[in-house]
Amino acid sequence: MRRSEAVLTALAGVVKAACDSVSAQFSRNSVLPVAVPTAGFATVFDGDAGEPEQTFSPLTFHFEHQAEIEVVVAGATAAQRDARFDALVEVIGLGLLADRTLGGLVDWMQARAPLVDVDPVEGGEALKSATIPVVLHYATTDPLT
Repeated sequence: MRRSEAVLTALAGVVKAACDSVSAQFSRNSVLPVAVPTAGFATVFDGDAGEPEQTFSPLTFHFEHQAEIEVVVAGATAAQRDARFDALVEVIGLGLLADRTLGGLVDWMQARAPLVDVDPVEGGEALKSATIPVVLHYATTDPLT
């Protein structure tokens, strides 16, 4: 398994475990479901590995890979949406804090503040969503492996 895939799989595992703990739905690199589950929905997107810094002797590529976690909740009232949203974001955050090296796969993992939005839905409950950027710092001897 390529290093970047191993890192993203580990990140997805952390987010899936967090979702499972609050009965939220989880996916990786997929679109929003037709109906948002009561406890919410989270998706990990692979994001962008960017251009790595290089060091020589031995040749090593140092990545600051920015992945994204998208969180979406629905609720009949703003208070319901806020409570569900906060619960899901908090449990994901605690999961990320529990092991900032993803079992040694990364040197450091840092989530950034969520970019929050509320989207009205015609004829349905409004959605509260956020994109949470996660920067994954890791090194590899070959960017393709």
